[in-house]
Amino acid sequence: MAAAVDLERLLGAVDLTCTCCLQYFRDPVRLPGCTHSFCRRCITAYCGGRRRAGCPLCREGFELRDLRPNRELVALVNLIPQEVKEEDLETPDELKPSGAVACSHRSSAGRRPGEKEEEVWDISKQLEMATETIHLLRKDLSKAKEYASQIKSQITKDFCCMKEYVERQERNTLMFIEQEQKAAQQKIEETIHQLCDEVNTLTDIKAQTSNLPERHRYRGSPSTMNKITLDEKLDVVKSAVEDLKRKLEILLLEKYARQFPAVQPPDLDQDTNVCSLSPESAAKNPEPMMPSQFSQWADDVTFDLTRVYERLAITAQNRKVMVSSYPTGYEPSPNRFCISQVMCSQSFSAGCHYWEVITKDSDGWAVGVAHEMIGKRDKLGRTEHSWCVEWLGAKKQLSAWHRDQETFLHKDKPLKVGVFLELQKRTVSFYSITDKEMLLHTFEINTSNPLYPAFWLYSLERNGSLTISHTNSR
Repeated sequence: MAAAVDLERLLGAVDLTCTCCLQYFRDPVRLPGCTHSFCRRCITAYCGGRRRAGCPLCREGFELRDLRPNRELVALVNLIPQEVKEEDLETPDELKPSGAVACSHRSSAGRRPGEKEEEVWDISKQLEMATETIHLLRKDLSKAKEYASQIKSQITKDFCCMKEYVERQERNTLMFIEQEQKAAQQKIEETIHQLCDEVNTLTDIKAQTSNLPERHRYRGSPSTMNKITLDEKLDVVKSAVEDLKRKLEILLLEKYARQFPAVQPPDLDQDTNVCSLSPESAAKNPEPMMPSQFSQWADDVTFDLTRVYERLAITAQNRKVMVSSYPTGYEPSPNRFCISQVMCSQSFSAGCHYWEVITKDSDGWAVGVAHEMIGKRDKLGRTEHSWCVEWLGAKKQLSAWHRDQETFLHKDKPLKVGVFLELQKRTVSFYSITDKEMLLHTFEINTSNPLYPAFWLYSLERNGSLTISHTNSR
């Protein structure tokens, strides 16, 4: 009898029911700010997949990851006899007010005076709070829609301004180039005219006498005094436009790469050709097609977000890696490199495989293959199970690396590198890709372990990048 009285006192003093399901607490958790408690399943369902929500009772914000078990409530609920809990489960349709429990040994005659009124008041309070919560959620939804509409309108205006500015600068730049070309043409024509006059004069003098007077001696071609610098000026303009395009891409893609949808424009190397080259230059430098002998082995490889250095940003559907000026916010990974390297997600242990990498936008890089167990601080080509070709901007030298042994390759800097992996022959070959392929170096592979495409970027102080090319058969 004493135990029943103690239980009644406990149930009257402490609320052991969840305000969401109106049942005894099951796996109760405490919210970090307001300290209200709910069943873990109830509060998880209430959040509906959101990482952050407001308390159902007081609206104070919290995050699911900050929930903490309420061990005190667990201990108190464990004091309630099992038959009481089972009876409570047998009557799920009856609303049970907060702080009141229907015990089998408590009759209506045994209720405290005013207890029924308290139960009705508790239910009314819960309904009022639920209604208020619905009202607040609808109000938040309305505000979110209004704010999103304002932001979209502002972004549209900003992009319109940027497009107008870019179009205006395009017109001015093309006008500048045309004016410079006309000025250079005029200067060349003037120089040709002067040279023709001088040739005629010298021809007349030579016909009259073989001993030229001092005043008629040849003073040198005017072309040596009026050197044409059109190429240098146009190169400066072209470089400035490419730099502007690269910086705009960094601002929009690098900082928000993880938030942007995976809908990308056409291949980035094709964009560069269209935007930064004149039609004449594009005709002279067509986009190279994949060598026909490699087409049947082409593989679609992409960068691995878990095997990339934190200062390297991955964009363009995981096909481009660039030096980042902002925190990238990658998830923690035990395999993340501690130096400016990245590997692909795909590995190869048999057969033949081929992929291409655009290297023209980096002053220093390495392209190669490596075993999965390469250390987080091991540089590509400096270990027994990694092979690469490397271009170092400071040295302006192309080299092949394996086991920390350098082999100098007396070749120009490749703008695109093709990698051909032949695992039956245990070789990996690197090609410079232009309008045709040119072999740079071939390594013999001394491992049977799966190999991954791997890359290295030289300087974190410059905005260099590498792009995996879309290789299409011709």
